[in-house]
Amino acid sequence: MNSKYYSREEALQKVKQYCAYQERCHSEVKEKLYSYGLYKKEVDELLSELITGNYLNEERFAVEFAGGKFRIKQWGRKKIKYALKQKQVSEYCIQNALAAIPESDYLKTLRKLFDQKLQMVKTEKNIYTKKKKLQDYLILKGYEPNLVRELTDDL
Repeated sequence: MNSKYYSREEALQKVKQYCAYQERCHSEVKEKLYSYGLYKKEVDELLSELITGNYLNEERFAVEFAGGKFRIKQWGRKKIKYALKQKQVSEYCIQNALAAIPESDYLKTLRKLFDQKLQMVKTEKNIYTKKKKLQDYLILKGYEPNLVRELTDDL
């Protein structure tokens, strides 16, 4: 952690920069403030100040996080939801973030990942082993088992 202790004003300036650099969830910011040697009351006051100043917005964070993980890492909804829960994001914000992912893009990405993995396992002779590898891969990426099964049933 951070061994240097900051005054309330110094901590506010530092955490404003921290939030301005990229979207943050409340738990990350709270942890950062505690690392500055602040007490619970000060941390709570600064958090509300950051929210009021629009430096901190959990819904905006969730939408950005979900969109980024989907576009860049091609995660499915289940994996994104789990990651957001790990960051203590509210259920309401998680639902909004997942709804912000366009369904057509989601299915297109799932299909693309399926086709890529299918190329990797094309030498596999046993159809059941091939299906299992495809399903395991896509479910591990966070895609819903029912959507994955629809794709693999067509093999």
